[in-house]
Amino acid sequence: MYGKVGAIIVAKKKKSKYTNDDIPVKSITNGIIVLDNNEKVTGVKIMPKNIFILDYDTQNAIITNLRNVYNIIDYEFWIIAADRPVDINVYLSQLQLLYNSVTNPVKRKLIMEDINKANLFTNNNVVDTEYFLLFKEKDNELIQKRIRGLINAFASSGLTAYQTTNDDLRMILDNFLNGGQTTTFGTVVA
Repeated sequence: MYGKVGAIIVAKKKKSKYTNDDIPVKSITNGIIVLDNNEKVTGVKIMPKNIFILDYDTQNAIITNLRNVYNIIDYEFWIIAADRPVDINVYLSQLQLLYNSVTNPVKRKLIMEDINKANLFTNNNVVDTEYFLLFKEKDNELIQKRIRGLINAFASSGLTAYQTTNDDLRMILDNFLNGGQTTTFGTVVA
């Protein structure tokens, strides 16, 4: 567009005060983040396994198998470790019920020690670290093929993996955008 003196006038896009206006996420459905350009981000959640409690040969076998898994992946991927707060309120409730039903003083003392230890966890913001392998792709058939391949490859390494859920993907976005704080505004509660 030309102004009175012939200079080009460029309309500036109004900068939004909301971070989510800058995020190119159209939706999260069926364990897939759909971006504004219709590309899809999805992947697998890998269940952690403490290999350091296993014997040395088993440790080496798992590490070798994991190296093979990562070497067969021929597309861009991201490995993400994300912290999710641990909710042990149900466990605490069960302990309290057990404490109330037990009359033996020794058992009551042991249960109370467990309750106190659990309360320490809840007061110190204990988190559980979860691991994900994500990738970006447009073709739904290729997405499903890659997910099946990853699940099978991790299974051959002795690890359990399954496709990410909507909750997993929201938690990952919350971790990166909100410092791990879960956003609840705009949520409709029935």
